[in-house]
Amino acid sequence: MSELKINKDYKNWLIDLKSKIKNRQIKAAIKVNNELINLYWEIGAMIVEKQEKAKWGSGLIEQIAKDLRREFPNLTGFSRANLYSMKQFYSFYNQEDKIVYQLGGQLENNKNEILHQLGAKLDNTNSLQILTQIPWRHNVVIIQKIKNIKEALFYVAETIENNWSRSILEYQIETNLFNRQGKAISNFKNTLPEPESDLAQQLLKDPYNFDFLTLTKRAKEKDLEQKLIQHISQFLLELGKGFAYMGRQFLLKVGNSEFKTDLLFYHTKLRAYIVIELKMTKFEPEFAGKLNFYTTAINELLKNKEDKPTIGILLCKSKDNIVVDFALKDINKPIGVSEFSYNELPEEVKNYLPSEQQFKNELNKI
Repeated sequence: MSELKINKDYKNWLIDLKSKIKNRQIKAAIKVNNELINLYWEIGAMIVEKQEKAKWGSGLIEQIAKDLRREFPNLTGFSRANLYSMKQFYSFYNQEDKIVYQLGGQLENNKNEILHQLGAKLDNTNSLQILTQIPWRHNVVIIQKIKNIKEALFYVAETIENNWSRSILEYQIETNLFNRQGKAISNFKNTLPEPESDLAQQLLKDPYNFDFLTLTKRAKEKDLEQKLIQHISQFLLELGKGFAYMGRQFLLKVGNSEFKTDLLFYHTKLRAYIVIELKMTKFEPEFAGKLNFYTTAINELLKNKEDKPTIGILLCKSKDNIVVDFALKDINKPIGVSEFSYNELPEEVKNYLPSEQQFKNELNKI
């Protein structure tokens, strides 16, 4: 047998082979998950039916768990807790007189199709198949933490769209994404064509949750900016899918003057630059004017023909929504305004803590 020559053609062929195997593995995993959740749905339905009609006593789930473990000792998933979750899963999406409607045009692309299929009770095969697109433990998290069906379906659709892990799903629920997403005040409907305006609106949250930061009351914009970049992973998670970080204090040369934006991003789905300005104070109308200038400059200096109009996001410590609405009415560039929150460290506590440089010096001594 002659020795195989590892050349470029073989390497390319091997990449294709690996890709096919991975794709099949993913499809197999999805099929297994689909069958598993369908089975759990049916078991949940059978338990609910027997508890309502049969007079078998209150220990039905405990007895089922014992009998199934005895019959299938090598199979997991039939514990008392998981059987109770199956019952809860079926019961949650079959609440009497609870009809699930579409969430309007809030969610783009395939999420509209997802929610269209979920336009009625989840008592038919097509609707149930949507729930099989996320893992069982994701479904359990949702039904345990959410009481409202419409909100639950929002998190199902977001999980499918963004491929969230269970920990990220829990984080998004705990930070109340459902009630924050798309809630910021903007002029997008007047400055962007549809469906870009709807998609851009859904990118915004109000308020943004920066609880991964700890700042003092006297912190300034540069302090917030620096901390956000130090925690860029959490920051990007809070911003949402599609944000690509371009830089901080991005230099813009206009005429004989130089200007610097706080933070610059590019959104891969909108295909647009997004400039974010940070204010540690209450919103003032002049903030919108300055951000309008930055978006104009980026459109002229950075934007390519293929790029969509630059979007400005202004993050303030607080705002008066009526003042914001008035300030944005006559601005012709797309701008959104939101509040943000973070953990506040009392100044007197900070005085007892070593500075970053002092901490580094002590580490060097050690």
